[in-house]
Amino acid sequence: MESLVAERPVTAEGEAAALQGLIAYLKQRNYQFITPTPATHARVLARADRQRATDLRDIFGWSLPFARDLLDASLMRALEAAGLIEGAGGLLRSKVRVSTLGPDLLVHSAYPTDDIHAVFFGPDSYRFARFIADELKRCPEREGSRLVDIGTGAGAGAIAAAHCCEAVDIVMTDINPAALRLARVNAQAAGVAARFVQGEDLTGIAGALDLVLANPPYIIDPAGRAYRDGGDLHGAGVALAMACEAVPRLAQGGRFLLYTGSAIVRGADALHDRLVQLAAAQGCRLRYEEIDPDVFGEELETAAYADVERIALVTAVVERVRT
Repeated sequence: MESLVAERPVTAEGEAAALQGLIAYLKQRNYQFITPTPATHARVLARADRQRATDLRDIFGWSLPFARDLLDASLMRALEAAGLIEGAGGLLRSKVRVSTLGPDLLVHSAYPTDDIHAVFFGPDSYRFARFIADELKRCPEREGSRLVDIGTGAGAGAIAAAHCCEAVDIVMTDINPAALRLARVNAQAAGVAARFVQGEDLTGIAGALDLVLANPPYIIDPAGRAYRDGGDLHGAGVALAMACEAVPRLAQGGRFLLYTGSAIVRGADALHDRLVQLAAAQGCRLRYEEIDPDVFGEELETAAYADVERIALVTAVVERVRT
């Protein structure tokens, strides 16, 4: 198997140690938190009784301000030393959230995720992980296969895949160094061995690929936040670019697993049509499914979506046919 190139160290030692300690602390206390959409999060925090944390879920799930004595003193010192706690109007606030994904706890950015370098985790992460698990239970990867999670974010996709197919060579990539730092922490906490490459494409990875995972952004974001802005094609541009790069790199029998959204214009799905063309040109099979017909309907009120009927959630599996 060819070696990786351009691998870079991306983890700040103090931050990683503090976050590993946080995950261990929360696991010991049976912490669980399912992260909702930002809109739902905002609605919950708007309630009169949700202005100040009273427990660990409030601190590390709902991102509420908290009093110092609400958290274990040694853990507080470690988080403060790592720069993971900030002031909040006389109280304190965690800069990270921790969410449950199956048997694991994953660290990601605190609410609200307004910063351009925010590391997002939410309902799409859960659907992406379920899509991967269903596909790999149907057809597991062989031992020694190379798996790449493009734009890994907090690492949910690669971690979900690792639980379904052991003894594969896992690589997580992201353009955002903050994402790679958190993905490394999350992978280690989940017992998943992986390598980490910073970059916006696959140029840092050599050789053919057996399994490529992608959960790209699919909404046009005026702020240009990398975790949210899907580019042209009404937000499907990043997804298509990932497919165009990954599919030609697939080994015999290799698969590209894509979870994203696609804008439907006058009944037409441009992403589907482009993937059909790509699969045919590359001698691959395509399985494409619309799994939710209507999400982010509020986006249709913006000028960028003036001609869009709806935004659908879709999954695609592009598989290179064995010869």
